Amino acid sequence: MNTLSFKTISANKETVKKEWVVIDATDQIVGRLCSKVAKLLRGKYKPNFTPHVDCGDNVIIINAAKVRFTGKKETDKVYTHYTGYPGGQRFDTPEELRKTKNGVEKILRHAVKGMLPKGPLGRSLVDNLYVFEGTEHNKAAQKPKTIDINQYK
Repeated sequence: MNTLSFKTISANKETVKKEWVVIDATDQIVGRLCSKVAKLLRGKYKPNFTPHVDCGDNVIIINAAKVRFTGKKETDKVYTHYTGYPGGQRFDTPEELRKTKNGVEKILRHAVKGMLPKGPLGRSLVDNLYVFEGTEHNKAAQKPKTIDINQYK
């Protein structure tokens, strides 16, 4: 038996084919959308997935303002951040964040970031996510292809 044919092929920066994809977030649930986006960013849907390499796609989310929460999470869920000053702990609900500038982007980035690996790889993968509240985006030069996120598990 020839054991040389059983070698595992690992992807690296030079062999990875990164694509640009557009996802329409209209009427999508935040957690379910972000778990699929995290898998796309990580590259888990690709056959040559390698855990320690950035082999995922660049993801553009449009219509992010139309994303929704289930149940009472819109008013009851609490996001915490710290200003860096004594007594500077601040609390926001998704309802309050939607009213602020880039609030919907902060909601989606927070959800996706929590689903990515912790460490340098995870921090660099978040940079491949682009969130736009409306239908227009400025990444047309990359020729992204539109995908239906509901096809993925």
